[in-house]
Amino acid sequence: MLLTNRNAIIYGGGGALGAAVAGELAHEGARVFLAGRSRAKLEAAAQRIAAAGGTVDVAELDALDEAAVRRHADHVAERAGSIDIALNAIGVAHVQGVPLAGLSLADYLHPVEVYTRGNFITAKAVAAHMVRRRAGVILSLSTPVSRMVGPGFLGHSVACAGVEALSRHLAGELGADGVRTVCIRSHAIPEAVAAGSHSAEVFGTLARQAGISIDQMLADAASGTVLKRLPTLADIAYTAVYLASDHAAAVSGVVVNLSGMILD
Repeated sequence: MLLTNRNAIIYGGGGALGAAVAGELAHEGARVFLAGRSRAKLEAAAQRIAAAGGTVDVAELDALDEAAVRRHADHVAERAGSIDIALNAIGVAHVQGVPLAGLSLADYLHPVEVYTRGNFITAKAVAAHMVRRRAGVILSLSTPVSRMVGPGFLGHSVACAGVEALSRHLAGELGADGVRTVCIRSHAIPEAVAAGSHSAEVFGTLARQAGISIDQMLADAASGTVLKRLPTLADIAYTAVYLASDHAAAVSGVVVNLSGMILD
């Protein structure tokens, strides 16, 4: 197994994407610590991981609460002996489909604040422990809107670009201390939408505005990729495992593009 004796914190571990990655990390031998705001979702994800033979713990936690995140990271490091892997997979519903002229400052700032603040807080909390051991991998998530032009997703675009910039900067800052940082750029994931993730609310609004179903909107998005398909939860999970493993020991400071779109 690729991740035997590794300890991983998954922020947003009760969501469809976070739980999928956590399950695959556990399958490869990691002990996973699921953190998120919904106890019920965390417990459900933990039960699936445990049923498959994985080792899992849960903690109800708001990833935007800096003090709480730091205490949790300290607890995990003390209890498990290390924090080797961290993934920020938190998600929040936000406004899309509104052009600049009609977009309020609050709606613009909401995703920017949540995603850049959340990734900063979680990265800072785990990095403190990784640096001391001179080893660790910090993973984050973005979407193709970090590189796309509008209209209608200004806040989300800036948020994703900010997450990618944060990951690149931290690679340079933490690399000499043995810590790698990589951002995974996904696209819409139909399974996550079907599971009722925050993306279901966002895409539902956009689909209604366009007068089409969510399924049609996702099909249109797939047709715009070079592979003519959207990524799956398994695609993200397998990639996260590889990036967290020693097989990717020379990979840091990059955005791994799983969107199926050529944007750079």
